Amino acid sequence: MIFPDAMLGMLGGGQLGRMFTLAAHSMGYRVTVLDPDPLSPAGAVADVHLKAAYQDKEALQQLADTCAAVTTEFENVPADSLRWLAAHCTVRPTGDSVAIAQDRSREKQFLRDHGFGTAAFALIESEADLTRCDAALYPGILKRARFGYDGKGQARVANAAEARAAFVAMGAESCVLEELVTLACEVSVVVARGADGATQSFPVAENQHTHSILDVCIVPARVAPELARQAERAAADIAAHLNYLGVLAVEFFVAPDGKLLVNEIAPRPHNSGHYTIDACATSQFEQQVRALCGLPLGDTRLLTPVVMVNLLGESWRNGEPAWDKLFANPRAKLHLYGKHEPRPGRKMGHYTVCGDSVDAALNEALALRAILCPHISK
Repeated sequence: MIFPDAMLGMLGGGQLGRMFTLAAHSMGYRVTVLDPDPLSPAGAVADVHLKAAYQDKEALQQLADTCAAVTTEFENVPADSLRWLAAHCTVRPTGDSVAIAQDRSREKQFLRDHGFGTAAFALIESEADLTRCDAALYPGILKRARFGYDGKGQARVANAAEARAAFVAMGAESCVLEELVTLACEVSVVVARGADGATQSFPVAENQHTHSILDVCIVPARVAPELARQAERAAADIAAHLNYLGVLAVEFFVAPDGKLLVNEIAPRPHNSGHYTIDACATSQFEQQVRALCGLPLGDTRLLTPVVMVNLLGESWRNGEPAWDKLFANPRAKLHLYGKHEPRPGRKMGHYTVCGDSVDAALNEALALRAILCPHISK
């Protein structure tokens, strides 16, 4: 086990790294962040900020020399950097497990090979692959295999001709063509797997998206208890099959017949798990510290129904949002990420509202959203 006052390393300096750093500090650890952005939100609160590329050998050597353990806050960190660090210090998750989750093609094959349900899909390496695809995949979604998030790097396509045009527009890079699935809702599970193989799942979140970006997260999810248990079991099984150590998020589509389909895996804490900071006995970020340091995993029980709402850059288009309205609600909690430039689609922060019931929390959260996020269509 790794105890306070050890130095922990974080590859990536966004809001997830920032919230990890704050949790680690509260537990008595120090943190070194490696991120090339001089305005990194995590770098601003870390003990050390290495402003270098993720493949920079000198920066990686400094992490290896000074950190007891290293983790990551985003899936697109070079897996080879994680593998190199693993030869010198504890690294969780491993480069091999991250390499699967950061590539949609490998991820889909992994899920299929281990018996997890997904939407029907085809791996696309060339225009010829699109010609050979099963016509039942249309209408579908063409997704770039790497470096896609929040709806970026994907396009809805009605037929093979549209798919070929989208493939060319994406630079003819490896893609996945997925069947467009009719949904009852979308849910996610944040699960942690410790060094001893023990797992703990946080309560299932129900997620609502606007323009492919998470908008509202409702916990507990308004689904049947057995479906929630199935989602938690599936997430834990995925972590085990990946031999994953750390915090992992699994997003699911729920079909109208109640069938669960895995949408994607995120090898890190997740936007839909931010509610845990205010509403669970242990936050997903404390859990990340625990898993990284080989400590027993924390209690994940939900203390109160909660709704989380994302705050995007659009909310700043007319100046600062009406914070006085938010702070007037004693059940609302604001979390801003320290980003200096609000841009459309950029996650600037989030807020949560806790309540005696899901409906009460949701009503209050949506009333605040109408004031703080007027750009979101009703």
